[in-house]
Amino acid sequence: MIVRPKQHWFRLVFVWHGSVLHKILSRLLLIGVVAVVAVLAMPQLAAWGLHMSTAPFSLIGIALAIFLGFRNSASYDRFWEARKFWGAVLVASRSLLRQAQTLTRREPGDPAVREFAALLIALACQLRHQLRGTSGQADLDRLLPSALAQRLGRAEYACVLLLRDMGRWVQAQHAAGRLSDEGVRAMDSNLNELTACHGGCERLASTPIPYAYSVLLHRTVYVYCALLPFSLLDAVGVLTPLIAVFISYAFMALDAIASELEEPFGTEPNDLALDALCITVERTLLEMCDVAELPAPLRPRADHVLT
Repeated sequence: MIVRPKQHWFRLVFVWHGSVLHKILSRLLLIGVVAVVAVLAMPQLAAWGLHMSTAPFSLIGIALAIFLGFRNSASYDRFWEARKFWGAVLVASRSLLRQAQTLTRREPGDPAVREFAALLIALACQLRHQLRGTSGQADLDRLLPSALAQRLGRAEYACVLLLRDMGRWVQAQHAAGRLSDEGVRAMDSNLNELTACHGGCERLASTPIPYAYSVLLHRTVYVYCALLPFSLLDAVGVLTPLIAVFISYAFMALDAIASELEEPFGTEPNDLALDALCITVERTLLEMCDVAELPAPLRPRADHVLT
């Protein structure tokens, strides 16, 4: 996720870090080359009687802008839904740990409470690794007893097993007489919330925007931008390369941004900062357990990207 302070409007025109310009620069240069060739070939094209009107490109451009806007809206909806799921993970984790401390009448530093907090932190970390397709063994070894960490590391659905272990913890407190029936129902409600968030994230990760729709828009954008210089020759003449590259930038940048946003759990600059969210979960739960030394919060890198 790109995190940077507000800037003056003039400086925003020249921002490089945090934009998608570096991803599409080579394509824009190619469009510029095509536009230069079109300008140089203008006399020969006129001799052949080849003229391309701007009217069809205006109509296609309007339709293309509408479709790109729809795709960007759909991609941002996926990004924002993913962010809400992770916000709910943080809220439910805090609520569960508070209930584990107050409803069972245990002190914040009680080993049983610390055990439950470790399960909550491990769930957030393992969910991040699952969504990004990385190994979470290091975090499991750091947070959990060795036997449990090894068992979860071999599991295909470690998050589900962690939720089950939390349910067993609640069951054990109830069996020991430390948790009332009402307390069990309250904690089970928050466990169900974590389960729903986990399932929602899995749904987003496993169900991308239909591929054929993305291919259609991507192909149309690039064919449109490649032919655009020839339609501008009669209207702007030698300024064709400048105008063609500027219009192409708008369409190609929208396409690139939508491609990043539709997969919110990745490591692209515009994806969610899952590392920072996991650190936030860990810091807040450890502080609730009266731990003095908390892990340092994650800061944006030099290029203003927070992972």
